[in-house]
Amino acid sequence: MRKWVLVRYLHVALLARLACEGARVGLVVLAVDRTRSTGFGGALVAALLVPGVIAAPLAGALADRVRRRRLFHGGCLVFYGTGLAAVAMLAGRASAPVVLAVAGTAGCCTPLLTGGLTSLLGDLLPPTALNRAFSLDAVSYNLAGIAGPALASALAAATGPARALAALGAAAVAGGVLVFALPLAPRAGGTPAPRPADLAAAAVLLLRNPPLRSLTWASGVGQLGIGALPVACVMLAARYQTPWAAGGLMTAMALGSLTGYLAYAWRPWGTRRPERTVIIMLLATGAALATVPWADSAAATACGFALAGCCTGPLFAALLTGRDRYAPPTTRTQVFTLGASIKTAFAASGAALAGGWQSAGPGSLVLAVAGCQVAAAVLGALLLKENQAEVDRPLPETSSQPLR
Repeated sequence: MRKWVLVRYLHVALLARLACEGARVGLVVLAVDRTRSTGFGGALVAALLVPGVIAAPLAGALADRVRRRRLFHGGCLVFYGTGLAAVAMLAGRASAPVVLAVAGTAGCCTPLLTGGLTSLLGDLLPPTALNRAFSLDAVSYNLAGIAGPALASALAAATGPARALAALGAAAVAGGVLVFALPLAPRAGGTPAPRPADLAAAAVLLLRNPPLRSLTWASGVGQLGIGALPVACVMLAARYQTPWAAGGLMTAMALGSLTGYLAYAWRPWGTRRPERTVIIMLLATGAALATVPWADSAAATACGFALAGCCTGPLFAALLTGRDRYAPPTTRTQVFTLGASIKTAFAASGAALAGGWQSAGPGSLVLAVAGCQVAAAVLGALLLKENQAEVDRPLPETSSQPLR
């Protein structure tokens, strides 16, 4: 029975995240087609993403308190998809502020397409199935990251940018409808509005709870480096005079990450202390990336990126496991949404900082990215120093038997 619950959940997650990842490309293509302005396309992407970072605490707090969770989560996915379809209709026809406002309103639901959905697994499945479930959920992020932009581009070429964005919106709506098939029982009691203290509850946990603190800030600092990698890939492609490497190196890393996710899902390890798994995988990611500056060809560099990706797969799966394990049920969704937003903010900062690093060359930039991973691992270890006896709650080792 639980196997089919997980399958239904993965259908929802993949549809929602395909829409989320594909929209970033679809919005730019639509803006260029309708207004001939890449700047407006960038503004649309920012309008879709930035409100989600800001709204994460409120969205998580509402999700932790609402009584009818299927209605809330499903409704947010439907609202997000409808917003994408509205932007497809309005772009180039309504005033820019109106279109940006529509995109921004839809973007407020973004935290519930990512960490918000993941937080539901703790209520859908028994503890013994969670490690494997989080690994498979991490696969949905990875597949969406690979397929979403490609799907948006292919649909835009075949049917036109507006229809492509509308189709992505329809995928999010379909995911929202499928949420109603998930066995989420209503919470007891009413649905009081969150107080200011409720909005800060997750932030306090991420600062005071040693394992959550370690997981959050170590993964965030690591993401500071990962956010710079697309810039490094473009520079490496120029060094090797190999145009395919500009996008191919990130694809190699994504494929390596997918391999790591699947391997970790099949044979989870370190499940009793997921925060330690994150620290070990940060060190391994840094070691793999540190080999890249000495590679003598684009193919050898791609191998280094793929090896690093193999480490990021278990890292992300262990991060999701740790959030679920250490977050109290009353703030679980908020911990997931706020943690995801912190990672997004670090990644965006890394991409911005990389722009000013170009004069140092790609080798130095990749070494800096590798150094970020090592620094993140050291930070994670230091933040774990406090006694964890009061914050740990038992988690049985995951069975190696397949889900039934």
